[in-house]
Amino acid sequence: MLNKRQVKMIKKLLKQGLNKTEVGRQLGISRETVRKYSNLPDGYVPIINRTPAENLVEPFLPYIAKMLETAKEENSFIPTTVIYEEIRRLGYKGSLRWLQQIIQKYELRKRANIQEKLIRFETNPGKQMQVDWIVFPNDNLSAFVATMGYSRASYVEYVDNEKIETLIGCHMNAFKYFEGVPLECLYDNMKTVIIKRNAYGYGKHQLNALFEDFAKHCGFGIKICKPYRAKTKGKVERFNHYLRYSFHNALRVKLSMKNYKVNIENANAEVLKWLDDTANKRIHQTTLQRPFELLAQEQPHLLLVPKPYAGIHPKVVIASVAKKESSFKKNMNIDSIYIPNRDMQSYDDLIPSFAVCMISTLSIQMGCVLWS
Repeated sequence: MLNKRQVKMIKKLLKQGLNKTEVGRQLGISRETVRKYSNLPDGYVPIINRTPAENLVEPFLPYIAKMLETAKEENSFIPTTVIYEEIRRLGYKGSLRWLQQIIQKYELRKRANIQEKLIRFETNPGKQMQVDWIVFPNDNLSAFVATMGYSRASYVEYVDNEKIETLIGCHMNAFKYFEGVPLECLYDNMKTVIIKRNAYGYGKHQLNALFEDFAKHCGFGIKICKPYRAKTKGKVERFNHYLRYSFHNALRVKLSMKNYKVNIENANAEVLKWLDDTANKRIHQTTLQRPFELLAQEQPHLLLVPKPYAGIHPKVVIASVAKKESSFKKNMNIDSIYIPNRDMQSYDDLIPSFAVCMISTLSIQMGCVLWS
């Protein structure tokens, strides 16, 4: 496949009077290739369909990591050419250069020299989900974040409060997103979950009665982080950093360029796209696999999603904060930003003129009444 510059050169040389054989000799291509491209219309731009390097290397990343870890344990150095020949036997069809770029991108050799394993899971499939709030004070919003311990698949939901009813609704939405309930959920000192630590003895905490009942309804256990143990809930906290800097800040900038601000509606519409198309489809730095692919392995170990929770008292119904499925999500452009048809931000400029009209109307009406 010739590039745009080469096609232009063929056209130029032919216009100068050279025949196809001479053009081919000058450009180092066959006469048949010159004939093929000379018949194309002016301004033609060739489309080069090249398979991305990562798509070819990604399936072999766990095997490459295992080779490097084994080499480290044996105090041996294994060159990339040897890795290349090994994965070629397993079906790799890419080039050595692509392999070198991916090994460098994920710093596999550097990480292999560290004591920790290149691929870490720590928890069994379906065992744990880590939960946290992340606050965006400039937008008066919080985000409920849930990350599965094994697959690293994550769910995010923007809310305007952190009440117990909101927390329960977000949990139900997360379970629906993951298509199952884990055996336990991990929390820090979340006030809507734990009331008093070690209230009934060491490790026996006083939990929020409503949330404890909700956990029993769903079938998961409540696990509380130990104080001053930052790494206990590290999976969800690392995702929080990724969410803030790779999604939320970028969304604020894109909306600001269109004279809009972040709100619950546009944030939730955009974050679902981001989760489905980017966050849960990327190669995770720790597992070296895609979270969605590992979630598929994790789902058979999850409990079934329960019926909606009605509260401790049968008459008390917990309102769900489930987002409505809109036709926008089905037909949206991946590069577009969701802006509601009647977003109240678009009416801000009309408020002063509207107020003047109302005052004028009231003044006329009062004048008529007094005259009468």
